[in-house]
Amino acid sequence: MARWQPHASERLVVAALELFEERGYENTTVIEIAERAGLTKSTFFRHFPDKREVLFGGGTMTGLVAAGIDAAPAAAGPLEAVAHALDVIGKEAFTPDRREFGARRSAVIDANPELREREALKGLSLTASMIDALKRRGVPELTSRVAAELGALAWKIAYDRWSDTATSDDFGELARQALSEVRAASTLC
Repeated sequence: MARWQPHASERLVVAALELFEERGYENTTVIEIAERAGLTKSTFFRHFPDKREVLFGGGTMTGLVAAGIDAAPAAAGPLEAVAHALDVIGKEAFTPDRREFGARRSAVIDANPELREREALKGLSLTASMIDALKRRGVPELTSRVAAELGALAWKIAYDRWSDTATSDDFGELARQALSEVRAASTLC
């Protein structure tokens, strides 16, 4: 085995997903994931703290969402800044070539309570990242929280729609549509 091989993190993610689909999450070990990827156990742990994290991208999404909000035009309101972040995420992480992977990943997560729990915790982390980024823009605490919660709900709706392989819609478009729908629904409450 070579000391360094390119794209180790991505290879580990693909290997883990394949094994989780074949054997189930509970019946797959870190060693098996590393071997399937042609890597070592220590390489796995350089990229991920545990086997649950392999499907969740580390801190990539929280960094992307914060950067997207930070990069929104200065005149953008809180929800528009969140929409800008969702556009960035769509361009960086939810590209058309990742759609099938997203659907497969969702099926594996849905089949396992431990992974559903991790998904929920990651969602809370993303919401917190949005809140912090909005507050850095000078948005008041309560407004930041509401905008982030609406953004997180829109994200979930958009992701579910995007990972449906029957659609070819862009994630950013789906996210903006979902954000608009969520915003409209919130006025009915």
